[in-house]
This record gives sequence, structure tokens and C-alpha cells, in this order.
Amino acid sequence: MGGTVDILMYHAIDDADGPTSIAPQVFADQMAALADSGLPVIGMDDVRHHLAHGTGRAVSITFDDGFQDFADRAVPVLERHGFGAMVYLVSGLVGGKENWAHCHTPPRRLMGWDTIRSLRKRGFDFGNHTCTHVNLAEHPLGEVEDQLDLAQNQIEAELGFRPQHMAPPYGASNAAVRALFADRFDTSVGVRLGVAREGDDRFDLPRLEMFYFTDIRRWRDELAGRGASYLAARRVARRVRQSLGV
Repeated sequence: MGGTVDILMYHAIDDADGPTSIAPQVFADQMAALADSGLPVIGMDDVRHHLAHGTGRAVSITFDDGFQDFADRAVPVLERHGFGAMVYLVSGLVGGKENWAHCHTPPRRLMGWDTIRSLRKRGFDFGNHTCTHVNLAEHPLGEVEDQLDLAQNQIEAELGFRPQHMAPPYGASNAAVRALFADRFDTSVGVRLGVAREGDDRFDLPRLEMFYFTDIRRWRDELAGRGASYLAARRVARRVRQSLGV
């Protein structure tokens, strides 16, 4: 029997409105609570092994998109606690601004390659979030392959390695897309709300969207193992919104 992993999902650490933004003080409080919990924080490189062979709970911290505020606001907090994190990069927009569907107004800045290289030397990990942040489930497989491979090639050219971990934009994938992931990556994470367990599809691992845990009491309950009913309620609410097209 393997262990479980709470894979945390973040985007931006800023004071903007919306579910992809977490206020800096809230993020600091969340990380302090995680440190207080005593739960081990592991990298995505170790998630598969923990799910198959580990015992108990672990936590892995992930960020989508690669915003500049990761370097400015998240890294100092993470380093204070000795935590690493995985950042999934939109390789073709590195050093620019977000420009994809439903992006923030005004657009937020993305880290440049020099910043990313510096963070890699400090122990932070980087994965593939496509080349231009497209919805992979809405494109022909040939275009999906191009998005994955262009990003792989760009990241390898800039950082000297081919990422082994993937996060499709919007969490969007299907069986054919996940088959392409299997040819290229060790894991992929999605946006299904839940805790990763042994037997989960490793190319669509669930995560905890941390916008749902801005109330620090809720987060402490989750860390203490008392969050199952809250997660179940959030999943129901999501299904209702999706059925209504909201």
C-alpha cells in the first residue's frame, strides 16, 4: 500500500482578484501552516515512488505559468521553510506577459530565462506547460505534439535538460493527449480536485487548488486530515457550475 500526496496548485502570488491569485500574506500563512504540520514536502520527481511505495501523507508544491511574482514573492517564503517547488513553464512566452484566453487584466509578467536559470541553481524544478498555453483537448494531435515538443526543445536549449513533468493548460486533456504525455513525461498534473493516491492515472494526477484554502482554518484542517468533507463539497459545487456552464 502506497502513500498519498497533496499536490498543491498555485498560479500567481499577488493581490489581484480571481481564483488564480493568492495574496502574498495568505501564501505565507499557508506555507507556515504546512511547516507546522510536519508533513514531508517532496518534489514531483519523488511523487510516483511515494504513491507506489511510500507510507503516510506527503505534500508537493506546484505553480502553473511561471509568473515573475513566483521569484519575487513565493521563493523567499519557500526558502525560509526549506521547501522546493515545481514551476510549469509556458516556454514560448518566457520573459513576456500572459496573453492566453481568460488571462488577467492587466496581463501579468512571466519570468525570464536568466531568472529561471538562477532559481534552478537554487533547487527549484521546472516542467512543461506547452509553448503558448493552448487547450490541448481542442487541437489536432499533430498540433498537440508540436506544442509539447517545441516547449521541450526550448526548455532544453535554455536550461540543459528535457522536462519530465507536465501540466496541460486549464487541466485539459483526453486519452489521446495523455498517450502523448506517456511518451514524453514521468507525470502530468491536472485540475481534478483531490489528493493523489496509488492507482491514479499518473498523467492526470489530481491537485488541491489553493484558492479554496485561503481561509487558513480550512487549510489547517486539510493538513490535519480533516478536509475530506470540505473537498467533497467543493467537488459537488464544481460539478454544478460546470453543468450550468458557469
